[in-house]
Amino acid sequence: MINPVRNSISNGVKILGIDPGLCITGYGLIEAGPKGIKLIEAGVVRTSAKEKVEARIEKIYNGIKGLVRESKPDVLVLEQLYSHYKHPVTSILMGHARGAICLLAKETGTQLIGYSATRVKKAVTGAGHASKYQMQRMIQNLFNMKSAPNPPDISDALALAVAHAHISRMDGITGSR
Repeated sequence: MINPVRNSISNGVKILGIDPGLCITGYGLIEAGPKGIKLIEAGVVRTSAKEKVEARIEKIYNGIKGLVRESKPDVLVLEQLYSHYKHPVTSILMGHARGAICLLAKETGTQLIGYSATRVKKAVTGAGHASKYQMQRMIQNLFNMKSAPNPPDISDALALAVAHAHISRMDGITGSR
């Protein structure tokens, strides 16, 4: 878990990005405000492939629920579900974890936002088809980290949160959504 000194940004919005996966669910909590973007916490919820799927979903749900209850984010951001024809099982497994997070958002009354991977990449790096490496390096640089977050699920979750901060700021300026 990455847990830097918790300095609050006045009038900030807490944004929780979640990269759902059945083995590893990454999360990244930031605060975005007039003074910029500040990393609050980031980490993962891990499950074992040896566990039954329902136990894995429960572990993800409970792990993120504790984080949401403790941190009280204003918004929860997930990547929209996408299935590549070569890897349909991957999206089905991700869908299990994603469903648990969607349910949690509803139960806690937390606003839920979804973005496509290309929109996240464009908002964070300026290129909609940026590589995973480029995304990791951008997150590393943005938060002045000594190394890229590991596992990469943390970078992906932080990228979702950062993308929402950038997109919502631009939407506020242009009035679009």
